[in-house]
Amino acid sequence: MDQLKEGLVDVAVLDDDVDFLQYMEDFLRDEGRYSVRPFDEPAGMLAAFEERPPEILLLDMKMGDYSGENVLEQVQSRWPKTCVVIVTGFPSLEDMRATFRRKVFDYIAKPFSLAQMRTVLKNAVEAFELGQAPFNRLRERLGHRIKMLRTERDWSLKDLAAQTRLSVSQISAIERGAHLPSIESLLAICRAFERKPSDVLGSIGF
Repeated sequence: MDQLKEGLVDVAVLDDDVDFLQYMEDFLRDEGRYSVRPFDEPAGMLAAFEERPPEILLLDMKMGDYSGENVLEQVQSRWPKTCVVIVTGFPSLEDMRATFRRKVFDYIAKPFSLAQMRTVLKNAVEAFELGQAPFNRLRERLGHRIKMLRTERDWSLKDLAAQTRLSVSQISAIERGAHLPSIESLLAICRAFERKPSDVLGSIGF
């Protein structure tokens, strides 16, 4: 199985139209921010997902002998963190309503422009915080959480600095996500907010 390069968003495409698959593969690779895995039938795709589920799945709902609805149900049941975008050449208002009831991220109808697909993917990347290394996600989320805790207490940066004996510049860099706090700094910040470090980390998904 191909290794995913750090920083690239892992996108799988399931469609029974091999020309469309090639088109999407070329487009996504040319974008420079996506790793793409094309599939023309569900069985091979689901087997590949057992080894590495994708971050985004572009799923065709109308595939001849294959049921897009069945594939969607399996993906959402087995890999609920995967962002699913429905792609179909036979859209209808009822199809769209049914799709969104299944809690997919978005719905795009063929034929679509590359600008439309670009926007859908950009929105997915931002909404799901994709393409970031876990270390970077931790740094950004922790900084934001610390800033929110400080704001809830109506403290200035100077107030938190006085409580923790850290410098204002240190705390500012942590809150911006520019630096990850050391263990000692994190303990001092958590003590100031009367929170356990495990509670703070748990609240941001770590």
